[in-house]
Amino acid sequence: MTSTSDAPQDPWHDIRPYQDDEVATTLTRLAEDPELLSALTRYRLPRLSRMMPRLSRTLASWAIKRETRDVTSVTAFQQRIAAYMQRMLKTSTDDFRVDGLDRLDPGTAYLFIGNHRDISLDPAFVNYALYLAGRNTVRIAIGDNLLKKPYVTDLMRLNKSFIVPRSARGKRAMLQAYHKLSSYIRHSIQDDNHSIWMAQREGRAKDGIDRTDPAIIKMMTMAHRADNRHAPLGEGIEALRLVPVSISYEYDPCDVQKARELKAVSEDGSYNKSEFEDISSIVAGITGHKGRVHLRFGTPIDRSFDTPEAVAAEIDRQVLNGYHLFPSHHLALEALGSHPELVDLSEVSEADRDRFAQRLSEVPEDLRSWWLAQYANPVINCARSEPAS
Repeated sequence: MTSTSDAPQDPWHDIRPYQDDEVATTLTRLAEDPELLSALTRYRLPRLSRMMPRLSRTLASWAIKRETRDVTSVTAFQQRIAAYMQRMLKTSTDDFRVDGLDRLDPGTAYLFIGNHRDISLDPAFVNYALYLAGRNTVRIAIGDNLLKKPYVTDLMRLNKSFIVPRSARGKRAMLQAYHKLSSYIRHSIQDDNHSIWMAQREGRAKDGIDRTDPAIIKMMTMAHRADNRHAPLGEGIEALRLVPVSISYEYDPCDVQKARELKAVSEDGSYNKSEFEDISSIVAGITGHKGRVHLRFGTPIDRSFDTPEAVAAEIDRQVLNGYHLFPSHHLALEALGSHPELVDLSEVSEADRDRFAQRLSEVPEDLRSWWLAQYANPVINCARSEPAS
């Protein structure tokens, strides 16, 4: 890891992704991390991990060292991930389509801001689309609330993630942390010419409603405003080359868990996550069946939008206009019985209906209305969005 003596030359050393010269040390640390080894064996060798935990951890450590023995750079690490991604697509995704990327200059860095449905898969699919097109992958914004374990932090930063502060205490500390984050984002886009992916809001859109938080826009332009407090906000947005991205899943592997959380918040006012729930959600998202997946890249936002709210509204417009509605969305709206005028069954086959009925039958009765709303809400919101210009 970077030493504190390097901090003046590397002002973002504690939030930026790892660099090539940090890869070997980090992989060695991961191969000996007892929490990571225990987590891996629980998922991959559950029986052995219960009966012979020490042996199972030894086997996991050996497997990590074998898989990463020739990995000496971030690119090599991501190429190894790409192989797993291809395998995952074949086993858990029926189709993956990408639109709009061909309209973006391959030599230009962009700040991709997308709707947020899955902790790891949203940026992973963006990266996979870029990889297939022969383009450089993105640096990924991830909240520090997800980095409660050192091994998770290491894995994420190896995969070009940078840290979004959400746990800083006090207004001054939070402002300083966000200013550092804003300056890093600007540095990545303008100086390194390296693209970034960020979610349009904190936390996944568990209810299927994709809406941009204007506070994200304010944070992005903090560094620009610090240089010139009178500079128009649109000038800072244009300099970041902000491109909205829509990702649409036919089925969400975490939909039942999301329904359970939505119900708890509605009835009890809060929901308490278990210790390993975020990790379980990541695993479920990667391995669970997603049906068809569609990714659409929008167009860069220009300087004509001069308030955070106006920029957020334009992101929402592009995200919703780019959202692909699958049969599951219309079947959910039909099942709820609301907005019948929006239900379009013209592309719904009997196989689609049978698959939907099977999924719904596996949802506990008390969660079904919450489950259906996740899929129905995009139909309602897309109908309210302005048509693409």
